Amino acid sequence: MPTRFALLDIDGTLLLSNDAHAEAWHRAFAESGYDVDVDRLRRMIGMGGDKLIAGAVPGLSEDREPGAAIAKRHKALFRSDYLPRVRPAPGARELLERLRGDGFRLVVATSAKGDELHALLQAAHVDDLIDEATTSDDAKRSKPDPDIVRSALERVHAPADASTLLGDTPYDIEAASKSGVRTVAVRCGGWNDDELAGAIAIYDDPADVLRNYDASPFGRAVAR
Repeated sequence: MPTRFALLDIDGTLLLSNDAHAEAWHRAFAESGYDVDVDRLRRMIGMGGDKLIAGAVPGLSEDREPGAAIAKRHKALFRSDYLPRVRPAPGARELLERLRGDGFRLVVATSAKGDELHALLQAAHVDDLIDEATTSDDAKRSKPDPDIVRSALERVHAPADASTLLGDTPYDIEAASKSGVRTVAVRCGGWNDDELAGAIAIYDDPADVLRNYDASPFGRAVAR
């Protein structure tokens, strides 16, 4: 049986953390004197922090002050004030257990930083199920550029046509598409079906994927 690969986003997909990230970014910008609307920030969650900072306040960069301090403060605020309260997406662990049982290798492909990865996976209650992971530290450019997805494919020697990304944002879909990878999208990250139109299938959350597993792209891949 050929090996199949499930590439996994975390925030908004396995962990209901998108709103929390937006609020932490809003506070971090405010502490440096920038009033960036939280709803505007919410629409940028899923990009890497480098792109979010530059998009939120033109002229700022994650690589120099005050952008670097804002990025550091967001990370600290999210870790201390929000992460303890965020919850796994419904069915996240159960879906990953089903995928593993069906022979999928589970590979994280996230815009989060490497030093954030373990805490996010623990919060999603899936840290013991992951085979491999790539983060924004492994890529020159973050989502929606394809570098993180391509890095994930290269790390496990996965053919793009044997891989499916589970994600929640248009940025996931764009990054995967540019890598030749299909996306199964979930709505629990806060995006609607029109915004997720590039996905090959859309479900409410991982639990919904699991309920419809046999007819899903994952289940059909197993049946082939």
